[in-house]
Amino acid sequence: MVDFGGYAMPVWYEGVIPEHNAVRNSCGIFDTSHMGRVWAEGPDVVKFLDYVVTNDLSGLNEGSGLYTVMCLPTGGIVDDLILYKMEPERFFVVYNAGNREKDFKWLNKNTKGFKVKLTDVSNGIAMMAVQGPKAVEILQKLSDINVFEVPRFNIASLKVGGVDCLAARTGYTGEDGFEVFVLDCPLEQPEKALNVWNDLVAAGAKPCGLGARDSTRLEAGLWLYGNDIDESINPIEAGLRWVVKMKKPGYFIGKRALQKIIEEGVRKTLVGFMMEERGIPRHGYEILDGEKPIGLVTSGGMSPTLDVGIGMGYVPPEYKEVGREVNIRIRKNLVRGKVVKHHPFYDETKYGWKRDK
Repeated sequence: MVDFGGYAMPVWYEGVIPEHNAVRNSCGIFDTSHMGRVWAEGPDVVKFLDYVVTNDLSGLNEGSGLYTVMCLPTGGIVDDLILYKMEPERFFVVYNAGNREKDFKWLNKNTKGFKVKLTDVSNGIAMMAVQGPKAVEILQKLSDINVFEVPRFNIASLKVGGVDCLAARTGYTGEDGFEVFVLDCPLEQPEKALNVWNDLVAAGAKPCGLGARDSTRLEAGLWLYGNDIDESINPIEAGLRWVVKMKKPGYFIGKRALQKIIEEGVRKTLVGFMMEERGIPRHGYEILDGEKPIGLVTSGGMSPTLDVGIGMGYVPPEYKEVGREVNIRIRKNLVRGKVVKHHPFYDETKYGWKRDK
């Protein structure tokens, strides 16, 4: 157990490797109640959210979700988050655990001039992620609706083992599955969440800790706030250009800065790399061209699925082409690696939600 975002969180139950493998091959369940959750509602909620995020909400139907980022006026990333449209004037917003207080203050600060009400429900709604190729099948055993019919990146109301929940077909592992939100379940009275958790475990989901959460998201090439993205990094550098909709109507925070960055080009870009020799890259290790330092590892580790060291880091744009050789300084040794496609690192026909069924 470790302190994480003010919560006592498990790094592992049985072990990182068996938990990681359960997510890739069967089904794992993660307690994610430390994440931030907010209701945003009111006649101006769409205008308000379009102002504070870079993506475009205009195409969202009721029940659908959208991955996006919030930026500072400088273009730096305040956080990455998912918005779910529940009703025309009501959205459910989910963001990172470490940014709960900061994000809620940032959202509130920017409500001026908008008819919108924000309610932080992080401590009133429990949250768990059920992830893996058998996740939907396992959730179905306890659900009162057909969860197979919920499209990816959509959210639905349902009962899980008789308990009122929301379930979003999203996650942070690269696999199919759902993030389940247990409604009306305050921290002081966790019984509903415990019942849902225990029912899902009994149905076949393996409890997983932070270790497997990090190893699965890294294999999927997903960003970790505080490592791969933060307020000093803009979404263009981070490979998140696809969530920046410059042509959407009106102004959004950071638009002018991002326009300038797009026009002038970036000085660094996030790449993925795979080790060619034995070695485990870690956060903060140097990335080198020969013996010349060109960047730092932002996320790295051993891939249990591929049995090789993998990582991400920022390098000058001329080093981004796939196949480019780089070195990683692991302790005193220079260990050879190469730049690879990293969203995800694994073969999508074999692993992840796109896998051949």
